[in-house]
Amino acid sequence: MEPIRRALISVTDKTGVVEFGQFLAQHKVEILSTGGTAKMMREGGVPVVEVSDYTGFPEMLDGRVKTLHPKVHGGILGRRDLTAHREQMAQHGIGPIDLVVVNLYQFEKAVAQPGCTLDDAIENIDIGGPTMLRAAAKNYKAVTVVVDPQDYHRVMEEMKRHKGATTVGLRFQLARKVFQVTHEYDGAISAYLAKALAC
Repeated sequence: MEPIRRALISVTDKTGVVEFGQFLAQHKVEILSTGGTAKMMREGGVPVVEVSDYTGFPEMLDGRVKTLHPKVHGGILGRRDLTAHREQMAQHGIGPIDLVVVNLYQFEKAVAQPGCTLDDAIENIDIGGPTMLRAAAKNYKAVTVVVDPQDYHRVMEEMKRHKGATTVGLRFQLARKVFQVTHEYDGAISAYLAKALAC
């Protein structure tokens, strides 16, 4: 088992994220982050690298484009067991990302607000989050993915027991949870749009 060396953390629900970041920093994990998550962790004494600094590409289009970049998705999706993948990653300066911690814009909470318009609802559809989560879950043999803050302790316990690594069993369980969460998220969006269409 390879230890976690680089993590990407970008969360809407910030419950416990500073403590988790502190734990990762103590285990010499480089943390990539964005926006409010990066700010909160810095305030908690956790060193972070802004994703825009890591990719060399600025956040743009009112935040719509910040993590959709080959250095992010290549780092998540690259298969460590394939020589061709490792060579291509090295050729393009793509480092592996071993841990992805993401939760999604709170779409259902947003559309429940009085006066929420269709345009408001559309702006609260997360694009980068589900993309990173699904990529990490697809590559669960190498990447640990956390969509729920309640699972931070499970990752920390395994890292303590396995010299900074997690087991494939835990990674598979967390990957399954990702697909359940993104399925429900897409279902909520679809249901809202169907209702909007009927009006």
